[in-house]
Amino acid sequence: MLTSVVTQWPWLLAITALVIHCSALAKWVPIQRFWTVYPFIWVVCGTGAVSYGAWRGFAVENMLVVCSSALTGLTIGMYPTRKLFAEWAHEINQGETRERYDYPRTHLAFCGASVLVMMAGAILLTR
Repeated sequence: MLTSVVTQWPWLLAITALVIHCSALAKWVPIQRFWTVYPFIWVVCGTGAVSYGAWRGFAVENMLVVCSSALTGLTIGMYPTRKLFAEWAHEINQGETRERYDYPRTHLAFCGASVLVMMAGAILLTR
């Protein structure tokens, strides 16, 4: 369904998902070193995922839709933890470090579930 559209639309979808995710994380984690490198990490990882999927025989458009949906699911899943991210970033900016940063299990479960649901929706939409 989504892959029957013009080839530029899955690319636009992937770029939009990347911009939204990186913008949200830049706001939630106000550490300059983090948000200057973070988009490049996602570009490299996304390129690798799309290349690997194409190498395994999947269409590039399908891989773009799945990757952008997973990134959107990750953004939605990290939303409940945004205040903790900001608090931890503020501590790091002040030079304080903890031995452990306890990520709540409910937030982790929500994040994993939202990524899986978005990826399942993307797989259904690419058939």
